[in-house]
Amino acid sequence: MFKILEKQMLNPVIAKIVIEAPRVAKAALPGQFLIVRDGEKGERIPLTISDSDPVKGSVTVVIQLIGASTRQMVEEYNVGDSYSDVVGPLGNPSDFVNMSPEELRAQHYVFIAGGLGTAPVYPQAKWLHDRGVAVDVIIGARTRDLLIYTAELGGACDNLYLCTDDGSVGFKGVGTAKLEQLVNEEGKSYTTCVAIGPMIMMKFASLCCGKLGIPIVVSMNSLMVDGTGMCGACRISVGGETRFSCVDGPEFDGALVDWDEAMRRSRQYKGEETAAMEKK
Repeated sequence: MFKILEKQMLNPVIAKIVIEAPRVAKAALPGQFLIVRDGEKGERIPLTISDSDPVKGSVTVVIQLIGASTRQMVEEYNVGDSYSDVVGPLGNPSDFVNMSPEELRAQHYVFIAGGLGTAPVYPQAKWLHDRGVAVDVIIGARTRDLLIYTAELGGACDNLYLCTDDGSVGFKGVGTAKLEQLVNEEGKSYTTCVAIGPMIMMKFASLCCGKLGIPIVVSMNSLMVDGTGMCGACRISVGGETRFSCVDGPEFDGALVDWDEAMRRSRQYKGEETAAMEKK
């Protein structure tokens, strides 16, 4: 059993959960994910690790109340309760963890984060920033009330840019528009962009980076179901070859992803999820 140490609603639909899992915390690296099951008959939910503390023996996940299982996991469990299973870390860590100090010093990363994807950006930006790598972060949301992890990321990067569709805070517009402004108007230069968020955002971030000549990495964790490669639900085409998000990823070259196929696949269980929500 894995005890819930902290629970916080970051906004009306996103919860931050800190779980006691010492062995996972000790091994976790940026970019990896967990499989969490709330009870013995619960659904296996893949969740990206948004923080880990080897000293306290805890891992942090951020859950969006998007379906019946995630709502149950948040609404029916509180501090002191326990989830039955936390398995991980799974997936491949971000490529930069294998870079030499010399390679890292030559990098200038920009992250584009949207919605729930803001949370997994944090451990990546923090890992790089702690090692002296230049890091800029762009966070986008529809309105200021939906922005998350702004304080955490503010301390884990050189420059933090907030973007809102309605202009309620920061730059009025989407994250890709801000990136274009930084490069074309302010003369910024980046060696790599990492985009994590809704599928449509990552698609347009990849197109934007293609125009700007910036290599881009995207995280396809939102496609995962089983998390072990056995169900095949998260398969995508990358550079014309079939890949599985959970075992080959979750990070891929955004310029090589077949985005039309990936977006179709992201909607494949919408009917079943709607039916499950109606039963609640």
